[in-house]
Amino acid sequence: MAVDSSTIEAFRRNLIETGKKELESRLRTDEIMKPHTSFRVGGPAQIYVEPESGEEICALICAAKAVGLPFFLMGNGSNLVISDEGVDGLVIRLGESFSELRSEEDTSDPECVRITATAGTLLIRLSSFAAKAGLTGLEFASGIPGSLGGAVFMNAGAYGHDMSEVVDKVISISPSGERKTWKREELQFGYRKSRFMKEEGIVTEVELLLRKGDPESIASSIREYTEKRTKSQPLQFPSAGSMFKRPEGHYTGALIEQAGLKGFSIGGAQVSEKHAGFVINKGEATASDIDALVKHIQKTIQDQFGVSLEREVRFIGRGFESETK
Repeated sequence: MAVDSSTIEAFRRNLIETGKKELESRLRTDEIMKPHTSFRVGGPAQIYVEPESGEEICALICAAKAVGLPFFLMGNGSNLVISDEGVDGLVIRLGESFSELRSEEDTSDPECVRITATAGTLLIRLSSFAAKAGLTGLEFASGIPGSLGGAVFMNAGAYGHDMSEVVDKVISISPSGERKTWKREELQFGYRKSRFMKEEGIVTEVELLLRKGDPESIASSIREYTEKRTKSQPLQFPSAGSMFKRPEGHYTGALIEQAGLKGFSIGGAQVSEKHAGFVINKGEATASDIDALVKHIQKTIQDQFGVSLEREVRFIGRGFESETK
């Protein structure tokens, strides 16, 4: 059910009374989420805002908690399917307005450089920044469309590499507004997971440790990855990348293709004819189409091969299992 108007008004008053009138003025109501996701689906968020600092994130979370307003935090929307019916409560999007980037020499190792970036920084921008500086380690991220915060949250990766290889520290904000710094060994990275998937905490800033490398070799690696993506992935259609996590001992795309589902459609959602591990929006897909197609794939693979496919993409909003706090 949608959050009642009195709760939303109490949330607005809380922001104003705590000296955040300018932030309150930037809140948007009934913001259509379709343009904010790479799948290009999604209904309205009751309240939507793009904070510009960690302080604003704290203010929003504390105000929401104070009045019992559910909230959901998102990055670039590249790993999401948002319900056609929309999202109840507050959607906090860490976008380009929260994307600062700086670098400095690492005092403990002259061959390394530290890059510090806020959570809304796009991985493509971050990878380009590193490449231009002659720093190696982020070449794999050159074509990943997500933001840094989301990439740390799910330990994003490609071509045998992931974020755990380059992240050194993370600053997060708890639901109570407390800032905490996590060292690499505390982040509990695994295949497409981190500690932030299991406990509350919002990634706001990340320190990455990269080694100095040969600019020509770095550029060559990026070109190679780009060519592989262009040849193997349906980049011309809206999607959220790989729909499923790789099951142990199997390749997801191969299983789906062997099941005869390559090119199979429900409504405007289709199993890509180029790469069966991708579900794409052929133009007019709804979130319900995508959800129905994904469920059909999961059931078919379970029935035919006895393999359980776990979604890598998150399904958010009314009608889906809620992830709002």
